[in-house]
Amino acid sequence: MLKTKNIISYQGTLAEKLLEGAEYPWQALPLINQYILDLGPGLPKSEYEQIKDDIWIHHTAQITESALLNGPLIIGPDCEIRHNAFIRGNVIIGNSCIVGNSTELKNSILVSHVEAPHFNYVGDSILAPYSHMGAGSITSNIKADRKNIILYYKNQQIETGLRKFGAILGDHVEVGCNAVLNPGVIIGKNTIIYPLSMVRGIIESNIIYKNQNDIVELK
Repeated sequence: MLKTKNIISYQGTLAEKLLEGAEYPWQALPLINQYILDLGPGLPKSEYEQIKDDIWIHHTAQITESALLNGPLIIGPDCEIRHNAFIRGNVIIGNSCIVGNSTELKNSILVSHVEAPHFNYVGDSILAPYSHMGAGSITSNIKADRKNIILYYKNQQIETGLRKFGAILGDHVEVGCNAVLNPGVIIGKNTIIYPLSMVRGIIESNIIYKNQNDIVELK
């Protein structure tokens, strides 16, 4: 489940080449900055406007005046960046995404059709197509002890080498309002996270996660 191709549908998206080259999705996180700087200059000038040295925006994207955009940054077609959105840089926002009121993004990929519409923090994370962050839900991206993130899966200990690593959301993941995703969370496809949940570790696909002791398989 942990391999990029098993969690994220990235074909035909702005992040395709980056994610295709990452066997595991967290391996793409340190490469986002340079990937944007390499990709941006080659984007079609008939479709993208370069508004600063390292920011490219598709002409169909809607950006409210109160949004703060820092590069490197690419915003794809048909996106909506709403009031007081704060994009700190090293961010790829694929087609048809919503970044909403007071949502903050940093070193992250919203692959396509992703919604982070209300008071969300998304840092050092990858959100796969059709994933949705409920109002107030956040990705926590650094441990209290500031040590590197280690993943535990099926009796394996996986060293990520990353001190900052938020969450990986698979296709069609639904995160409920005010849920907290702890550092290094990976959520498989089609899973629903209950509101107010505190989520740790690796969550399998096709389940409803209420808490670590109450997990229900989707029928």
